[in-house]
Amino acid sequence: MKLLNKAPLAGKPASGNCKRNLWLIAVISVFLSVFLTSPVAAQSDKKDERKTKQTVAMSQPVYEALLEIQELVEAENFSEAQSKITELQGKKRLSPYEAAQIWNLSGYNYYLQEKYMDAIRAYENVLKQPELPEALQQSTLKTMAQLYFTVEEFQKALETVERLMAVLTEPAADIYMLQGQALFQMGKYEEAIPPIKTAIDMYRQQGRVPRENWLLLLRVCYWELKDFPNMLIVLEELIEAYPKDSYILTLAGVYSELGDTKKQLALTEALYEKDYIDGKTHAVNLANLYLLHGIPYKAAKVLEKELAAETIPSDVRNLRLLSQAWYSAREDRKAIPPLLQAAKASDDGELYIRLAQSYINLEMWTEAADSARTGINAGGLKRNDTANIMYGMALFNQKKLEQARRAFQTAGRDKRSQRAAQQWIKYVDSEIRRRDTLEQKLPEMKARDIDEILKANSEPSQ
Repeated sequence: MKLLNKAPLAGKPASGNCKRNLWLIAVISVFLSVFLTSPVAAQSDKKDERKTKQTVAMSQPVYEALLEIQELVEAENFSEAQSKITELQGKKRLSPYEAAQIWNLSGYNYYLQEKYMDAIRAYENVLKQPELPEALQQSTLKTMAQLYFTVEEFQKALETVERLMAVLTEPAADIYMLQGQALFQMGKYEEAIPPIKTAIDMYRQQGRVPRENWLLLLRVCYWELKDFPNMLIVLEELIEAYPKDSYILTLAGVYSELGDTKKQLALTEALYEKDYIDGKTHAVNLANLYLLHGIPYKAAKVLEKELAAETIPSDVRNLRLLSQAWYSAREDRKAIPPLLQAAKASDDGELYIRLAQSYINLEMWTEAADSARTGINAGGLKRNDTANIMYGMALFNQKKLEQARRAFQTAGRDKRSQRAAQQWIKYVDSEIRRRDTLEQKLPEMKARDIDEILKANSEPSQ
């Protein structure tokens, strides 16, 4: 039931304002600190705050240069922005914090140009600076992890997330999700489940509905592990929180995997009848479910409708299935046209034998014999003996007794039909004798013999 889509990953490439918004997650706290620790704000006389403020302080020239570069980046004048960044990095006596901010802006500049590896290297340089504020360190690690996802370096993404988790006292739910996503992308589905579930549980504990793409990712992990009972639980939560027809259809597929085809049929039928799913994709599956549960008439009606609408092709497979549905519903006359069409299209001997059976049921002996003979001649039959029994029956009912006998003799060579064939042969032989007796000519009597008989009958008895 190729059943299932993967959840979107963090760090996917974006464009325009989306890129800027993504970057702001990583740098807004940084620029807030720039404004709060501008040269004027850094003049505090409190000795217990002096060391911290010196760590994050920024000189007026560097501060103004960064603002100018930021405007160039926002205007997408990337080349000139990078030139000024390089020029600014060449200045002497930059504080570690100033160097970190310059590299941070360089990373953003590269990111907007989709030069992701250059951006990653810039952010690594941010992290190399001593006495880095925790907020900047954490936001940089998170941005780097997302970039590694973008370039599909999932092992490095995982390592970066783990570096981030090591500096966090209580990692947020989205950090656990990043860890789970990295493990998922590496094919480590079993290892991916605990961090994904942790993130989802954290949301629940906060009274929040887990994000849809988080539940989807957990669903896919269970799918990859063929853990259908747990996948069923996730799907039920998805349907409750984010009701979609596709999830209900996937739920039907899971019921199929669990062997509960009754529930699968109920869900698929409901979606089909309400036009939530199209016949092109699901009509044949629904018809098969109807047949599986002994509802052949509904199977035939679904197939007939979709074939007439040309949403499913009139190929041998679908025509044969329609014929089978009508045949199982004891509608032999309706079963014949699609089966005849399928048989002619495929030249499959088995289809002609099925056709012969339908003709026999309708006592159309000539057509039955023709179909059986065609099927036998086509070859490739599973049961030649059964086909010859049918052929013999059709010939027998046409009074072609000697031909019927030969067909039964051929069937009797297979031990599986030996007994039935012998019974038929005895019956045919008796019919041949009866026919021959009835057709036997009596000897003609001479005229004198007749006269003597008449004379004897006319004489008075003594």
